[in-house]
Amino acid sequence: MSSRSTFSNSTSKSYAMALYELSKESSELNKVEDGLRGLKKLLIENSRFKEIILSPTVSKDEKKNVMLAIADQNNFSITLKNFLGFISTKNRLFFLNKVIDSFLNLVSSSKGELKAKIVSSKKLSIEEQKKIQTELSKNFKSKLKIDYEYDPNLIAGLIV
Repeated sequence: MSSRSTFSNSTSKSYAMALYELSKESSELNKVEDGLRGLKKLLIENSRFKEIILSPTVSKDEKKNVMLAIADQNNFSITLKNFLGFISTKNRLFFLNKVIDSFLNLVSSSKGELKAKIVSSKKLSIEEQKKIQTELSKNFKSKLKIDYEYDPNLIAGLIV
């Protein structure tokens, strides 16, 4: 099982690196980043979309058509659109979430950002999240990107 996980991670990183390099070459890095953030949000919020791209019963062509339609509707860059078509054709959409995470990590690293994850026992407002981010950024003397998660099962406090 762990060798399969390692293969999945290394393959996802390879795809992400290829997309990163292509995006840089075509000066579309920010546009590709925005598109992938939108896709990640869609994967989280739309169970039907996730089901389609993960289902072995949906053909590669159908998956490709769905991905290209989403790319067109959201005005994705040509680099991202071609990439999504390619991984659809190669039947690699089950890697999509890991590819997105790897790509976003590459972009974050290239910007010199540090990452932190915060889990709280109560829902934090956007303002509270930004205040925590600002305070932590001062301590680390670097721009900090925070992934926030609310966990009602925590008894109290924050986990950073």
